[in-house]
Amino acid sequence: MVEELDQNTVRTLIAEAAEARRRAYTPYSHYQVGAALLGKDGRIVTGCNIENAAYTPTICAERTAFFKAVSEGIREFRAIAVVGSPAGETLTQYAYPCGVCRQVMAEFCSLDDFEIIVARSEEDYRVMTLRALLPECFGPDNLG
Repeated sequence: MVEELDQNTVRTLIAEAAEARRRAYTPYSHYQVGAALLGKDGRIVTGCNIENAAYTPTICAERTAFFKAVSEGIREFRAIAVVGSPAGETLTQYAYPCGVCRQVMAEFCSLDDFEIIVARSEEDYRVMTLRALLPECFGPDNLG
C-alpha cells in the first residue's frame, strides 16, 4: 500500500511544478504545464513542456522531468506533481498526464506506490496512484 506524502511535501511539489510552468515554451498551443518529480532519495527534479513547430518533437513537462532525473542518475521515484492551464491564466484546471507520460512513468515507477498529484493550487489538488491512471499497462514485466 502507498505511504501517503506529508502535506508539506505535497505543497512543495506543487509550488515547484508551478514555478517550472513559468518556464514552459508553448508558442503553438499556449498551454503551459509544469511538473515536479520527487525521487525516493528526496531530490526534486522539475520539467516544463517544450513545443516544436514540427509537433512530434514536442515534449511534455512530466517526461522532461523524468528524462532530466534519469540523466542525473535518479532511477527511483516517489511522486510527481503536475500543474497546467492556458498561458496567462492562473491554474484553473487539473492537468492529468497524457498516455505517453503515463507509459514513461510505468517504466520507472511502481504502479501501486507512485503518487501523481494534479493541482490547481497548493490547497486544491487530487492524488492518485499510477495504477489508477494506467490500470492495464504494458511494462518491463511483460518482456520477461
